[in-house]
Amino acid sequence: MSLTPQFGSLIPSSQQEILNSNYLQFNGGGAAGDTNTFAQQYLPEIYEQEVERYGNRTLSGFLRMVGAEMPMTSDQVIWSEQNRLHISYVNVATAGVGANTLAIPVGAGVVNVISINDTIVILDPATGVEAKAIVTASNTTTGLLGVTALDTTDVATTFGVANATLKIFVYGSSYAKGTNLGGVVAGAGAQNANTRVSVEPQLTQYSNSPIILRSQYVVSGSDMAQIGWVEVATEDGTSGYLWYLKAESETRLRFEDYLEMSMIESEYSQIAAGLPGSEGLFAAIQSRGNVEVGFTAAAGLDEFDAILKNLDTQGAIEENMLFLQRQTSLDFDDMLASISGGFAGGTDFG
Repeated sequence: MSLTPQFGSLIPSSQQEILNSNYLQFNGGGAAGDTNTFAQQYLPEIYEQEVERYGNRTLSGFLRMVGAEMPMTSDQVIWSEQNRLHISYVNVATAGVGANTLAIPVGAGVVNVISINDTIVILDPATGVEAKAIVTASNTTTGLLGVTALDTTDVATTFGVANATLKIFVYGSSYAKGTNLGGVVAGAGAQNANTRVSVEPQLTQYSNSPIILRSQYVVSGSDMAQIGWVEVATEDGTSGYLWYLKAESETRLRFEDYLEMSMIESEYSQIAAGLPGSEGLFAAIQSRGNVEVGFTAAAGLDEFDAILKNLDTQGAIEENMLFLQRQTSLDFDDMLASISGGFAGGTDFG
C-alpha cells in the first residue's frame, strides 16, 4: 500500500542515518519543477551547527547574583530598613543669630536629638574644613544648637556666617565632675543643662508591588514530527535536531529574561488605572541611590575620586560594584591611558 500522490523527493526519518530514501535524486531528467539534475554542478555545503552570532543572548542569573529573592503572595510588599546607629545631620546652617549657633533643619521626619554636653564634629564638605565643639544649648523644637568650639575659634569665623551645607556628627559627650542627670525642661523645646534626649530607633519604610508576566508557545502536532538536520544547542542545555524543541526552549529562556529585565527596568505607572507597575532596580537607584552624570575621560580621575568618596560614606566600599555601559567603560580606559601614556616615568595601572 502506498500514498498517492507523494510530494517531494525526501522522506523524513526518525533517525539521523543514511538511507536510499533521503538522498537527492538526480535522475528526474529535468522534468517540469524538478531542478535536481546533473546540470546542477555546484551543490551547497550545509554546515550542520548553528552559529552563535550573538553569544549567550540571555540575562539569566544576573539578579540571582546581585540581589535577594523572596516569595510573596500579596499585592504589595512592605519592608523597613534600619537607619544609621549614630547621630548625624546634614545641611546644618550657621544660624546667623550668634557666633556659635547652628541650626538643624528639623521637620519632614528630621528631629533634633542632640543633648547638651554632647561633643560633635562639624565639617564643611565643600572645603574640608573641620572643627570640634561641645553643645551648650539645644532646642528640640527649633533645632537651634548653641556650641563652643574646642579650639576657641567661633563657628561663624571658621565656617562663615551664611553656610547652610555643614555636616555634624556626635562622637561622645563630656560632663563636669559631680553633675547629675535630671531637672525640668526650661521652655518650649529647650533642654535643661542636665537633661538628655532619649534617642529612639529610626526606620525607613519602603513598599513595592508585583507584576504579572505571561508568555505562550504553541506547536501543532504535525510540526512536532518535523526533523531538520541542523544541530541546535540552547543555553539551558537542550540539544538535538528538532526545531520545535528549540523554539520551546527559547520561549522559556525569553520568559526568564523578561522576569529579570522587568525587575531591572520596571517603573511605577503614572497613567494606567489598575496597573500600578513596579519599582525596578534602575528606578530605585534613581530615587535613592548614587547617580553619577556626565562622566568624561578628561576630568575622569577627579570624578572617579568623588565617586569613591561618596561610596566611602556608604560603608563597605569593597562590596560596591560599578555596572558600566560600553561608553563609560571606554572613558575609564581613556582616563587611565591619559595618566600612563607609556612614556618613561609614567604611572602604570594593572
